[in-house]
Amino acid sequence: MRPINKLTAKTVEAAKFTGKPTKLADGGGLFLAVTATGKFWRLKFRHRGREGLLSIGRHPHVSLAAARRARDDAKRKLAEGVDPAAEKRAAKTARGDTFKAVARAWLTHYATSTSKATKRLPAPETVRLATRRFETWAFPVIGTRPIRELTPMELLDMLRRIEDRGKNETALRVFQRLRQVFDYAVLEGLADIDPTTHLGRRLKGVVRRHHPAITNPREFGQLLRAIDHYEGQAATRAALRLLPLVFTRSAELRLSTWTEFDLDAGLWAIPAERMKMRKPHLVPLSRQAVEILRELHPITGSRPYVFESVRPGRPLSENTIAAALKTLGYSGDQHTAHGFRSSASTMLHELGWPPEVIELQLAHAQRNQVASAYNRSQRLEDRRRMMEQWADYCDQLKSGAKVVPIGHGSATG
Repeated sequence: MRPINKLTAKTVEAAKFTGKPTKLADGGGLFLAVTATGKFWRLKFRHRGREGLLSIGRHPHVSLAAARRARDDAKRKLAEGVDPAAEKRAAKTARGDTFKAVARAWLTHYATSTSKATKRLPAPETVRLATRRFETWAFPVIGTRPIRELTPMELLDMLRRIEDRGKNETALRVFQRLRQVFDYAVLEGLADIDPTTHLGRRLKGVVRRHHPAITNPREFGQLLRAIDHYEGQAATRAALRLLPLVFTRSAELRLSTWTEFDLDAGLWAIPAERMKMRKPHLVPLSRQAVEILRELHPITGSRPYVFESVRPGRPLSENTIAAALKTLGYSGDQHTAHGFRSSASTMLHELGWPPEVIELQLAHAQRNQVASAYNRSQRLEDRRRMMEQWADYCDQLKSGAKVVPIGHGSATG
C-alpha cells in the first residue's frame, strides 16, 4: 500500500506558486494543487476503470485535516460503487448552483460583511448598484448556466457585448463583481477555478475624465434659469433646484430622508454610511435651499425619501437627474449632476473663498488630521456664511445681473 498523510500543515502553509502549477501529494490520491490563483485540494481516483478528479476545496478554507476526511469519505463511497465527483455534481445541480443563484448568495454575503479596509458594511446604494448591474448585464446572458461550467471565453463574450454598446466603464465594473462572485464560489466549493483570472487584460481601457461641468458664470446662470422652468415631477424639479445650492454628490441628495433635515436650524446632517469618506457631514442650508425643501414637504413629507421617484417608496434613480438635464438641453458632455460640485468649487475659488472652507464643504479628504478636527468644530459658521452668499450669487446669475466677487466676509483663512 502506498503511504498516505505525507504532508504536514507547515508544508501546506509554506507552499507558494513559483511561476508554474505544482502538485504536492499527500497520498491515497489526495494532492494540493498550487496555482497562480490559489491552493486547491483535489482527489484523483478511479471508478469502474475510468479516472476521475474530485474537487474538495480551497486552502486555507479547507484545512489539511478536513481534506483528508473528505478523501476518506470519498474512498468509502467508491467502495460502495458510487462516483463521488458525479454525486457532488448532481447535488449541486439539484441545489441550483447556477451563476444567478451563486451571485445572489454573494450579494447577501457582501451586504452583510464588514470591509477589512473601512471596518464598515458597504453602503446600501453600492449593493443596489451591484445587483442592478448583474440583473441588467449578466443574468440574462449567463444566469441559468451552472457556475462550475462557465469558461473564460464565455465571460469575455458577455463583457464584450457591454463594450460594444460603448459602456467600457460598465464592463469593467461588471468584471470586478464577477471576480468577487467567483472568489466566493471557489471558497464555498461551488466552483473549481476562477475563470476571470486573466480577463482584465482583454478589456478595453477606460479613459478617466472629469465630470463635465459649466464653470462660466454667465452660462451657469443660463443653466439655473433653465432649471427654474423645468416642468417635470415635483421631486425631480426640487432636486434639480437644490443640487446647485448644496453641491453634494448626487446619491447623497437622492437618498436623503426628512429626518436628516432641520429646516428651522437650516442644517442637513448626512449620515456617515452615505458619504464617500464614511464620515458624517453637515451641510448648512441657505434661505433659498430651505424654501425649496419647505415647498416639497407637503408632497413627500410623509414618505421614506425626500426625493421620491414616481414609484412609491423608491428614491430618484441615478439617471433621473441626468435625464432631466438632457430634457433641458444639457447633454452629459456639457454638464452632469456631479458637475454642480465643480461649478461651485471653481466659482467659489474665483470669488475669493478660502480653499480649505470650500474643500470642507465638498467633503473632500482632509490631509492633515489636526486641521480636519479644527475644521469640523470651528468652520461651520464660515461654511454657513459661504453657502448663504453662494445662493445669493446664484440668484444674481439667474437674473442676468452683472455680478462682482461677493467676498468672504470674516471667514478666516
